[in-house]
Amino acid sequence: MNYTALIITVSDRCYSGQREDLSGPALAACLEKEGFSLLPPVLVPDEREQIQAALEAACEADAALVLTTGGTGFAPRDVTPEATLAVCEKLVPGIPEAMRAASMQITSRAMLSRAVAGIRGRTLMINLPGSPRAALENLEPVLPAILHGLRMLRGEGPADCAALQPQET
Repeated sequence: MNYTALIITVSDRCYSGQREDLSGPALAACLEKEGFSLLPPVLVPDEREQIQAALEAACEADAALVLTTGGTGFAPRDVTPEATLAVCEKLVPGIPEAMRAASMQITSRAMLSRAVAGIRGRTLMINLPGSPRAALENLEPVLPAILHGLRMLRGEGPADCAALQPQET
């Protein structure tokens, strides 16, 4: 299946040109390897209204998957989870739980992530950390399940999650 994805980088410094966006391109390369078609990337500052508007536009464009990178920490301007929650119709708590669990194997700071995941219409939105390494370390362990979720969300596969699981011995 070929799904369309959009990556939204949330960063005041990248938006103002003070720093190059490295996370967006790293995530794009990962998704392209998985066969995703990418919409042009979006770069927004840490402003809740602009993040929400970018997420809503991605849903209107019928992107199957939207990844945000940045704004999931404790800093006063980190508002990506709040913007995402405002746009979602359904939450998918298992994805960020699994990301944090996988990331905890690497660093205890993973527990500080406030990332959320949710659905609006036919679009799955997932928050990822702002560093390229952390973004990939969070995405890669959950990508196989995300692909199954997109098949269900898009009505292209069985809704029975157990149907695709290998038999336990």
